Amino acid sequence: HLVSLPEIQGVQGFFQQFTWPDFSQWANPDVYTVAVTIAIIASLETLLSLEAADKIDPLKRVAPTNRELKAQGLGNLISGLIGGLPMTAVIVRSSANVNAGGRTKMACFIHGIMLLLSVMFIARYLNLIPLACLAAILLLTGYKLAKPTLFKEMYAKGASQIIPFVVTIGAILATDLLKGIAIGMVCGLYYVIRTNFQAAITLTRDGKNYLLRLHKDVSFLNKALLRKYLDSVEENGYVIIDASRAQFIDQDILETIFDFVAAAPDDNITVELKNLNGSSGVATRRAFTADEQSLTGENHETARKAAA
Repeated sequence: HLVSLPEIQGVQGFFQQFTWPDFSQWANPDVYTVAVTIAIIASLETLLSLEAADKIDPLKRVAPTNRELKAQGLGNLISGLIGGLPMTAVIVRSSANVNAGGRTKMACFIHGIMLLLSVMFIARYLNLIPLACLAAILLLTGYKLAKPTLFKEMYAKGASQIIPFVVTIGAILATDLLKGIAIGMVCGLYYVIRTNFQAAITLTRDGKNYLLRLHKDVSFLNKALLRKYLDSVEENGYVIIDASRAQFIDQDILETIFDFVAAAPDDNITVELKNLNGSSGVATRRAFTADEQSLTGENHETARKAAA
């Protein structure tokens, strides 16, 4: 079980390995299906490897993902035109480069040059390497990237981190890389939506004083939570609805707030609106009390105009 590389005789033999594309396959739909699949897999693997490389970078730099994908796309176009396989970033080589002391872009460039020269001139010696040696290197590198302490750290961060982490690993082992990552992304997306759903609206209470804050984007998905908070306001309460931090408020959310304002006098509830953006986009601030006749249930439209 040894490495098997084509033995190339010098530079001329290297260029003889090139295979030009068969342009007669333009109308073959299978070509595009495979191309899209490879593009998705390679892009995901590159982005995941890039994030892992950022974490092990001793200088704590953040690599530009867009530039990486553009370079990979250009490289794959050239590779495909000369009969080469698709390329992608791999965390094993990146980790080995970092462990060897690589710090700059030149380390990556020299890495590629050394691979090219090795394939061109010493392929016969590379073919003497047992596959078991490469497997041992992969196992050791993988252990360094996913050692038991990493699982402990993910567990300490809570269910929103450890569950998608474990689900992704299990799905990859049970299926394949693409399906496993897709399942992990769906699981992670659930927790992201759940977190944003809870964080979009917060309610702070002090006796019969309430502060209801709308954060960033408040969509129709938060309508049920908003109603829950508004229903918890007791009689004779004082409510401040602060939307100064909100960048977008769905019309359903505004309607729910206006309905609450219109019904507030029935329970002698005072409502104060701060920077609630209506359809006109003008920030407003007005207090509504039970003494204001314009906020009765029969005059809902007047209440809406007053708030806007």
